[in-house]
Amino acid sequence: MSDSTRPDGASSQPTARPGRRLAVNLALYTLARLALVAVITAVIILAARLVSVDIPLVVAALFALIIAMPLSLALFKKLRAKVNEDIAVVDEKRRKDKAQLRARLRGEDGPGAAK
Repeated sequence: MSDSTRPDGASSQPTARPGRRLAVNLALYTLARLALVAVITAVIILAARLVSVDIPLVVAALFALIIAMPLSLALFKKLRAKVNEDIAVVDEKRRKDKAQLRARLRGEDGPGAAK
């Protein structure tokens, strides 16, 4: 059976899409969180300079990480929800493919082979 034809008649092209969408949304979420850490780091360093205190970049970045973790949960809630939905779709597809493979290994063929 080729990749372009599946037993249910659907092409394999739409099945690759959820994984790609997951990768894009996960990359966006990661970049957003990293940008938040960078912004908070800059704010900490600028605030320290305003009060004439010298804070090392590493220390400011560590404090920014601690501050950004819970803050990103609130600020990027929609993006995180999209990532979670995409993970669920990819996981369901993986489970379905695994069930179909097991059915084929048992020698069952046909559309009702996957339970």
